[in-house]
Amino acid sequence: MTDRIHEIENSARAEMEKVKDMPGLENYRIKFLARNGLIGELYDQMKTVPAEQRPSIGKEINELRSLVQSFFNHKKSDLEHVSGPKAEQLDLTLPGRQRWIGSKHPLTHTLEEIKRIFVGMGFSIAEGPEIEDDYHNFEALNFPPDHPARDMQDTFFISDKVLLRTHTSPVQIRVMEKQQPPVRAIMPGRVYRNEAISARSYCLFHQVEGLYVDKGVTLAELKGTVVSFAQQFYGSNIKYRFRPSYFPFTEPSAEMDITCFICGGKGCKVCKQTGWLEILGCGMVDPNVFNFVRYDPEVYTGYAFGMGIDRIAMLRYGIDDIRILFENDIRFLQQFR
Repeated sequence: MTDRIHEIENSARAEMEKVKDMPGLENYRIKFLARNGLIGELYDQMKTVPAEQRPSIGKEINELRSLVQSFFNHKKSDLEHVSGPKAEQLDLTLPGRQRWIGSKHPLTHTLEEIKRIFVGMGFSIAEGPEIEDDYHNFEALNFPPDHPARDMQDTFFISDKVLLRTHTSPVQIRVMEKQQPPVRAIMPGRVYRNEAISARSYCLFHQVEGLYVDKGVTLAELKGTVVSFAQQFYGSNIKYRFRPSYFPFTEPSAEMDITCFICGGKGCKVCKQTGWLEILGCGMVDPNVFNFVRYDPEVYTGYAFGMGIDRIAMLRYGIDDIRILFENDIRFLQQFR
């Protein structure tokens, strides 16, 4: 019996050298490893082996089967590697395949330029969670529970006190909670509002807000900052104006308009024939907000501003439907390569 085991082992080694393809390997498996193969026959012959020799003979058969199985596994791995994609022959006479070069999304282009301008003016960049609590999104920004201004922002509520942030202003609160003045930062990010989706509004959009707090900060500094941004972003020849407005977290508050760069201020459908485009809201931080973050309003003053990146990108690239920014249509995106 032992001689037969050695004979099959030698035969398995020799025949494995002859296997060159998957059909040959399958024939090898059937001959040696199948239930009715040569090794299977050895197991059937165990009943003729004397009882005292069965443990040692059985061990030799098991070792033989493991050895032949390892031959099979290694050869199978080698053949699969050779027949895989890496082994495909290259036909150098075929025409080349065009490689499509990707590009940044227009929203990314716009945001990166905004960041570059404000970083150049000394602002850092801060980020915060998109899932917010009511305190940071509303209460600490001077929105009491019964404040009518809460109705200005249709909110996606996850629970009574947890929501998808409706603006990036909560990041201002979180920055001030962690850092004593001076604070000078912008806060870019995605925000969510439960609005009907149309060509001009979407349930998801992007904002950049800015904050500067220190001793002696004035409204004149706010105007200088946002005017400098507008001139760098839209061109030094623009005209601008400030209109009084209302935001719960700033007082006084204003909105900034610039001359429509589509029509040059003559009036068009983009500016609704007014010749002006609103680009951002701003104001001096309300002292009540400082009380929430334990800043002394008798010592510190500050300003804040905010703008919608989506609208700026639409105006800059002549996009008339906000929905196309989120559809990932390759025909649209290829225009920005």
